[in-house]
Amino acid sequence: MKVTGFRQQSYHFTMGRRVGDANGPVGSDRGSGGFLYIDTDQGVTGIALGGGPAVRKFEPLIVGQDPRGVVGLWKRMCDAAFKGGVEGQDKAAIAAIDVALWDLKAKLNDEPLWKTLGASSPRVKAYASGIDLCLSDDEIAAFYGRMAAVGIDAGKLKVGLDMEEDLRRLGIVKEQLSKVNSRPYLMIDSNEYWSPKQAIRAIGEIEQQFDLTWVEEPARRWDYRGLRQVSEAVRAAVATGENLNGPQDFYPLLLNQAVDVVEVGVGTTGITGAMQVAHTAATFEIPVAMMNCPANYMAHLAAALPNHMMMEVVDPGREPCFTFDNTIEDGFIVLGDAPGLGITIDDEKLAQLQEPLPRKEWQDPQPFYRREGAGLWIKPMTDDEQARRRMK
Repeated sequence: MKVTGFRQQSYHFTMGRRVGDANGPVGSDRGSGGFLYIDTDQGVTGIALGGGPAVRKFEPLIVGQDPRGVVGLWKRMCDAAFKGGVEGQDKAAIAAIDVALWDLKAKLNDEPLWKTLGASSPRVKAYASGIDLCLSDDEIAAFYGRMAAVGIDAGKLKVGLDMEEDLRRLGIVKEQLSKVNSRPYLMIDSNEYWSPKQAIRAIGEIEQQFDLTWVEEPARRWDYRGLRQVSEAVRAAVATGENLNGPQDFYPLLLNQAVDVVEVGVGTTGITGAMQVAHTAATFEIPVAMMNCPANYMAHLAAALPNHMMMEVVDPGREPCFTFDNTIEDGFIVLGDAPGLGITIDDEKLAQLQEPLPRKEWQDPQPFYRREGAGLWIKPMTDDEQARRRMK
């Protein structure tokens, strides 16, 4: 069997709600995505979400190769990106190609990917994550209430700009999840907005009222001294890693005891890279948590990791033109038996989403930049931001 070529399609859509964090508290409901197709001479095609323009750079390394040698092909791509670094567009391309190759391999095995990866059970514990600093109190209650209705007893709230607001909103999260568990798992995420000292002060105040399972990105992702400083000063575990590029970036955090929960996802150079990081963390007796993704497809890998804790579920409506073979039941993502990732693309809907989105006069920039004052001082939301956040 040989790979014969790549195909790509992109699309744009509006999500069901806004998402935003301390760096972009107004949030945005704009979404964009793409599909990567890897075709073979036997008529079987692997697919992945994402990819980007750098996919063409790596295509010559994959075409003509046997797609079943996924790990070796991942290594070939990482070696090709060596001088420039496995990051940015190159990382996105490697991740998408890797996922499509795993999808292809599982389809050739005529089995779901979780079985190809060696999982013995299709169940993965889930936690709710609204990416919700842009949501009102009522919207917070509705989201976490909806997650509790399917048995989820863990939730992560975006925080960082207003302590009184953070405490009030965390209370809402706890109230909703307490319908499932009288002591729900509560997490907070400041998205690298705080300095280590700011984080220690803020987390200490929150811990006077709430028992936190973990605090996410309380300092910069590479700052192993700062992250360790926070970990040693608070009761909660420190979680980080979602914005690191690959296995090599986790080495200083693990070596310097700077991370208590390692976060992996498709951004960790795909399934192969995330698997390597998770196995390395296991040698340190450190759990991993899988980051969110559309269709929750990375749950296939999470199910195969012996040290996996729980996976983030955001569910803002990012699947506008495809369906997927998994559900959430009793607080777990339950993967189905469809071959590969279990994703089915609706070509008719996809064609409708390939036209540019109409622009809104007040349309916000993407929320994932770094806010002014980060690591220096807390910049509360302005009146204008508060007004824009209230717009529906």
